[in-house]
Amino acid sequence: MRERPFAMEIFVVPDASGTGAVAAGILAAVIRSKPDAVLGVATGSSPLPVYAALAEHQLDMSRVQAFALDEYVGLAAGHPQSYAEVVRSEVTERLGLDPALVSVPDGVAEDPHHAAALYDAAIRAAGGVDVQILGIGHNGHIAFNEPGSGLDSRTRVEFLAGRTRQANARYFRSIDDVPTQCITQGLGTIREARHLLMVVNGADKAEILAAALHGPVSPECPASVLQLHPHVTVVADEAAAGLLGVKLGQVAVRVATPSA
Repeated sequence: MRERPFAMEIFVVPDASGTGAVAAGILAAVIRSKPDAVLGVATGSSPLPVYAALAEHQLDMSRVQAFALDEYVGLAAGHPQSYAEVVRSEVTERLGLDPALVSVPDGVAEDPHHAAALYDAAIRAAGGVDVQILGIGHNGHIAFNEPGSGLDSRTRVEFLAGRTRQANARYFRSIDDVPTQCITQGLGTIREARHLLMVVNGADKAEILAAALHGPVSPECPASVLQLHPHVTVVADEAAAGLLGVKLGQVAVRVATPSA
């Protein structure tokens, strides 16, 4: 792998409320300067405080376009655990986005592989994502790019790892109800966003976050792909940042060469 330098900002705050406030401030600045910005929106627990804090800025976001990172295969948009429903309630309605400008992969498409290719093309047709919000899974996945995903992978149908299904089972009646497949933006697709904004909370994420930011760039830790991007901001609570060497209240700016 060709090595190249990367720059990364790391903000360490006390708790999840703080991560939401800092990340929302970054997004608000982008939207004020570009009212028709294209945002990449993530679901899961980590981004929810971001959307709540961004709503408090009371911005006119009617021209903002949004693309969700992923969707379960087999769940229709109206299913309460579909990401389309989460995006509708937590992002579109909360922030006052135009529903016509918000896109989520079609989890019930007759041909999900074709739907994935169309979704990838739609992001490019929109001019690409200005800021992509990201979380990180316990196995290093971002979106639903599980370990082993190609660093240049595109939006595609993917099988969910057992650990990911177990982590998401809390949103379903049982793990048997958790879908086994998804449509996810690929790591290559995510890397094309102009700014990556990762939000991380909890001590249980400390080890994988350190591996992603300081370990080798490898498909075995998909989030390590952040090291290949020229503009990355990580907002972590004190517990999640415990192994990064950055203290509470500090903002670290690091320029380094990723390890291959």
